[in-house]
Amino acid sequence: MTRYLSLLLLLGAPAGARAAEPPKPLASGLTNPQSVAAAQDGRVFVSLAGETGKDGDGSVAVIKDGKATPFVTGLNDPKGLALFRNWLYVVDKAGLLRINVFGKDPKAEVYVPADKFPAAAKALADVVADPESGTVFVTDAGDKGTGGALYRIAPPAAPKGPGQGGRGPGTVDVLVDGTKLKGLHTPGGVAMDGASHVLFTDAGTGKVYRVKLADRTSDLVAEGIDGANGLAWDYYGRLFVSGGASGKLFVIPRPGEKPVPVVGGLKSANDLCLDASGANVLVADATAGTVSSVAAQVPGAEVDFSPLPLKTEVAFPDLKWEGWDAEGATGKVVPLRPLVLTHAGDGSNRVFVATQQGVVYTFANDQKATETKVVLDIRDRVKYNDNTNEEGLLGLAFHPKFKEKGEIFIFYTPKKENKVNVVSRFRLSKTDPTKLDPASEEQIIRYENKLFWNHDGGTICFGPDGFLYVIHGDGGMGGDPQENGQNLNTLYGKILRLDVDQKADGKNYAVPKDNPFVGKNDTRPEIWAYGVRNIWRMSFDRKTGRLWAGEVGQNLYEEINIIERGGNYGWNLRESFHPFGPKGVRENKGMIDPIWEYHHDVGKSITGGGVYRGKALPELDGHYLYADYVTSRLWALKYDEGAKRVTANRPIKDPQRPVVSFGEDENGEIYFLTVTNTGKGIYRFTK
Repeated sequence: MTRYLSLLLLLGAPAGARAAEPPKPLASGLTNPQSVAAAQDGRVFVSLAGETGKDGDGSVAVIKDGKATPFVTGLNDPKGLALFRNWLYVVDKAGLLRINVFGKDPKAEVYVPADKFPAAAKALADVVADPESGTVFVTDAGDKGTGGALYRIAPPAAPKGPGQGGRGPGTVDVLVDGTKLKGLHTPGGVAMDGASHVLFTDAGTGKVYRVKLADRTSDLVAEGIDGANGLAWDYYGRLFVSGGASGKLFVIPRPGEKPVPVVGGLKSANDLCLDASGANVLVADATAGTVSSVAAQVPGAEVDFSPLPLKTEVAFPDLKWEGWDAEGATGKVVPLRPLVLTHAGDGSNRVFVATQQGVVYTFANDQKATETKVVLDIRDRVKYNDNTNEEGLLGLAFHPKFKEKGEIFIFYTPKKENKVNVVSRFRLSKTDPTKLDPASEEQIIRYENKLFWNHDGGTICFGPDGFLYVIHGDGGMGGDPQENGQNLNTLYGKILRLDVDQKADGKNYAVPKDNPFVGKNDTRPEIWAYGVRNIWRMSFDRKTGRLWAGEVGQNLYEEINIIERGGNYGWNLRESFHPFGPKGVRENKGMIDPIWEYHHDVGKSITGGGVYRGKALPELDGHYLYADYVTSRLWALKYDEGAKRVTANRPIKDPQRPVVSFGEDENGEIYFLTVTNTGKGIYRFTK
């Protein structure tokens, strides 16, 4: 089994298709096709076992434009395939082979001979490679229900010197066999589940298992899949399983849900993979001699991936930013980094924009506006560095009664302190009520004792209840080394809910009495939700009052969450729909999985947005607008509250520049923000 590992070819989103469509042969007339693997250059590799019981007539072929041409011949009953960088791994009777798919004269070399496995290989079935580490996992189907196993093959050791080491495999060890998993019958397909767990099928029992690499324990993922064979994830956390002799393809829509038949009519549903577009699953049918294409959808719960007929354009194109010059005093370019766009909620319809460097501007909500006015400049106290761009002024929120109170709240990184973040209150100037007074700062809450500079989060926003919600990431570094996400006695990796109109217990805020952890021992009562890695932008839906958040993942997945009171969002025991790390856990009632995930083959860093409630584009009403910072892609996602599922994730033509944030004006129109050297960093959606 393999999954497509290219980002570039996925910049065109797959169009929606109904999963009930019959299989479409991608190629036919093949001799005993066993497995498929889709490469980033459009080639589809297929292993052809040849005549049963005859050695030397097996091969790997390439399918392109509906035709299969030999790629490597002379193999002995080849089965599973997996792509890793420039290598195509193949299992056959000789053992684990590999082929350089970019070589001028591709040949299969024996990587691990069959007799070098801990127990001499009987019937090697499938292979997968961890896309991060290069560790390879291989299943052995055994013989008549005995002798089956799952093996792990470590990547090559680093060379000790010129020409020494680093070429052959590392150690080969047993992860699962009949002594470790009672009832193991015929291991088949294999796939990664994150970086710390592996999935495999058992054709003899119709089950799918998950193995934790840290301790080699197994747990049941699904059952009732007659002849369970191949495994393949799509880009959105849906697991497809082929049904072998049953001729069916199944999908597990979300962790913990039962398998759903996608399509039947295949004669023998062998191994499978996701195609290069991400829109289809390719299934090898050994009996029919075909490789078929099936829409990657859940029947009855299809998601619309079709592009929206909208475009984006620069908003307020004639603005002149007071006091900002793209060329600084030293001649170095000083980009404008708008990170917050919001409004005062005072009926003035003014737009306010805060830059990451520490300046807050205001201007008229008029596309012909030219003048901006600085209402607050705190660059003297805000730490910002282009090389560590997760610090600075990261959040701003107007008090819901700003017209009466004249208060705003800002989340920022202090310049004169090390690894500290604060949320402060600023008030209108007594001498100039059109500006905020920098000297009026009153620190509300401090985040101290951080070990790392990143994962600050920083969004702050008032809920419909009048309380201030604050997000801070897990404290930084990779994997949450301090395990802050699940520690309820720290504020890192949490969403807080504060009453900033009251003061209590010597603090410049009070804790609302209905916060979920009030009165509990060894727990910070400010916490509203936890298990957070690094939410980058969260916002309330002005119609429903629901809090939406875009959560930046670790190495493999990005996610969208709807935040619930007291909710545990899993980090660092789960990353999106998947167990994470050596202590990773499966889905459970104590944790809330996201409503949506996307794999890093689609994008690598989510920028959370907001639910559209404006009037200019009624077709967007109720859609959550979000982006990916790395790929610059934009989407409109629709979530069905009743069905508890996403019904649409439609791409919008992007500006081909990283989206750093979103904002909403007083009318409910949503904008997105980009870094700019020209001052044109605010964009809007148009027809």
